Amino acid sequence: MKLSVFTVATPDLTPVELAKAAVAAGIEGIEWRFKDIPADVANEKPSFWRNNLCSIDPNATDEELEQFRLIAVNHNLVNLSVTPYLNSCDVAETEQAFKAARKVGASFMRVGVPGYDKSQNYNDLFKKAVDYLHQVQEFSQQYGVKGIIEIHHNTITPSAGLAHRLISGFNPDYLGVLHDAGNMVHEGYENYRMGLELLGPYLTHVHVKNARWVPTGEEQDGIKLWRSEWAPLDEGIVNYKQLLDDLKAVGYDGYLGIEDFSGQLGSQEMLTNFATKVKQWLA
Repeated sequence: MKLSVFTVATPDLTPVELAKAAVAAGIEGIEWRFKDIPADVANEKPSFWRNNLCSIDPNATDEELEQFRLIAVNHNLVNLSVTPYLNSCDVAETEQAFKAARKVGASFMRVGVPGYDKSQNYNDLFKKAVDYLHQVQEFSQQYGVKGIIEIHHNTITPSAGLAHRLISGFNPDYLGVLHDAGNMVHEGYENYRMGLELLGPYLTHVHVKNARWVPTGEEQDGIKLWRSEWAPLDEGIVNYKQLLDDLKAVGYDGYLGIEDFSGQLGSQEMLTNFATKVKQWLA
């Protein structure tokens, strides 16, 4: 297995700084955050989901996209993916992202999955997602970039089982699944080995981050309340040594992408810590 970094987790680094930091940590692949930075947040302190300096603007010109391709090439890194936020399942927006992913030289791209907040029936959202993924599969064939759906809380794919249900009717050459055990702490936990076995050829990529549950100190109708929060890699609920063993057992040899939101370490230290610990666990 090889290591990559999703640049949402390194908001204070410019693209060139990120590439240098990845090389220094022994990381081989880059997953570029594909999201604009609104003008009203540009003067804020860098942050994961707002003023993230390590992002590709969806309106970037061909010349700007070429610079992102070259940043990887010049540092002997792989432009592994472009990672947009497409949960509205807008077909035109998705095709625009596919075009950018091809120009950057990415192997795959995260595509949309409807969110779930009880306001719409799951079955209706499932049908919408299937219709959308038929379009995505055509784009994947056309642009030579694989579309992947993410296991993510508060969507209709919070678990490996529900991700497989959505994607199992599609060709695994063109559509796959991004496994994210950290997200499954918030919602969707299943036995990792079983989920990986179920996903089979659809398992395309793996994100590495951790989370935990803590009591809020509040009660509702006599029931003590809990909340989930992000945690450092070795302090959360996910046992990554076990998960890596399970990945080995199913023959996974792709990338492990760091997406640490705990905020415990600066970007360079976080990348080095990730690479060091994963290599220890793999050994």
